[in-house]
Amino acid sequence: MNQHLIIFPILLPMIGALALLLMGKASFTTHRRISVSLTAALVLISLLLLSRAASGELTFYGLGNWQAPYGIVLMLDRLSALMLTLTAVLALGCALFASAGDDTKGSNFHGLFQLQLVGLNGAFLTGDLFNLFVFFEILLLASYALLMHGGGKARVGAGLHYVILNLAGSALFLIALGVLYGATGTLNMADMARRVATMTGDQAALVTAGALLLVVVFSLKAALLPLYFWLPRTYSAAPAPVAALFAIMTKVGLYAILRVQTMIFIDSPAAGGITAWLWWSGLATIVLAGVGILAARDLRPLIAYLVLVSVGTLLAGAALGTTEATTALLYYLPHTTLICGALFLIAEMIGQQRGKAGTRLVRARRLHQRHLLGGLFLVAAVAVAGLPPLAGALGKLMLMQAAEGSARLWLWPLLLLAGLCSLIAMSRAGSVFFWASYKGEVATGRISRAQLAGVIWLLASAPLLVVFGGPVSTYTQATAEQLANPQEPIRQLLGDDTARQIAQIQDATGETP
Repeated sequence: MNQHLIIFPILLPMIGALALLLMGKASFTTHRRISVSLTAALVLISLLLLSRAASGELTFYGLGNWQAPYGIVLMLDRLSALMLTLTAVLALGCALFASAGDDTKGSNFHGLFQLQLVGLNGAFLTGDLFNLFVFFEILLLASYALLMHGGGKARVGAGLHYVILNLAGSALFLIALGVLYGATGTLNMADMARRVATMTGDQAALVTAGALLLVVVFSLKAALLPLYFWLPRTYSAAPAPVAALFAIMTKVGLYAILRVQTMIFIDSPAAGGITAWLWWSGLATIVLAGVGILAARDLRPLIAYLVLVSVGTLLAGAALGTTEATTALLYYLPHTTLICGALFLIAEMIGQQRGKAGTRLVRARRLHQRHLLGGLFLVAAVAVAGLPPLAGALGKLMLMQAAEGSARLWLWPLLLLAGLCSLIAMSRAGSVFFWASYKGEVATGRISRAQLAGVIWLLASAPLLVVFGGPVSTYTQATAEQLANPQEPIRQLLGDDTARQIAQIQDATGETP
């Protein structure tokens, strides 16, 4: 059983999704219990896999027992284990919150929710590019339906743009895979890394074109400028638990970029172009997202722009390309994902008690549970703005310390200004919701226990990442060091001769992995 544990994050939600979709006429209570139980089990399984990966062990699982690189291979390392755990923790908070009533506004919510987890977990575990495409399509298929859950003009309009844009991205993804397969003869990541390292001339140029096209596709998934304009409208229109789960969607793009950048194209001619694209696009994303934060007149778009600030920050850190920078971005990644997810849920609770005003930054009725909501909002606002003593401040400090030379002159002021914009915008929103003059009677209705449990589950990450900052930073540093040594997974999957061949090529060219 222990050797098969790696497939459980895919198999468990897949079985759950099929069961929930087939038993569509069962009561909502039954659907909720199954979905929450499955997601809680995913948290436990992910923690077990995280513990296994923390030892430095690389786990490979060949489906059908086919020998790599010919069969479908799943690969578990520290990075994929971290992303699995982050996804499971976020999903449990979203599932709890949705069980308070959001799941009743449309059909098959929990079945589609589990199907999206299949796509997310599969994308983090797959060891070849074609199956990365397959799992991307699974999670996108589920996200299309979840985005329009409950209907409405705004959701249908945003959903239509989201579908069209991602269909274009999927077409480009297939083109990139065709180019890379034509040049290398493989789609297994380790095998492709082996072959790319030996290529010169026209073949190297073709690989470079495929690599850059692939990074553009992943940048679309990550919502990097100039490919981010779909995100604010989409996330603002989505149901709250769906928008919160979507906080991990941009990180799938980041994960894919990190994986191909450090494993496949680290020593290829495409490496310089990838780094330049991530650096300047990441900085530009921070700037324009900061402007969007200040211009937002509704809390939901404001939070969507906060997601974009984190995207720009993470990808600018990835462009630095050092172990220190990768350590910092991996520490910052769980914090920003869980806090932005919690903010979408808090926004929904605030909107429920403000009547027709919803989450717009205008005067409305006094909140019925303003002290509770104000406390939750304050913690989330401090965390997302990157203020001490919470983990956001530590993550940004680590990232700024990792920048060197001219990179420091660009990154430092932009990160500080983005933090100031976030602080101003969240202070303004809090003032309108909790301190401004009010109209009409006090709002009625109360926050349900399921909603509160989901929000507190996610918000708890802010202090916990500080309390356990030492072990977490040690893990992220080890993860960064593992990513900086791509020879090891190649050696374990394909054999010592292949790794030795790559090392000889790198020694001859004077390049280091």
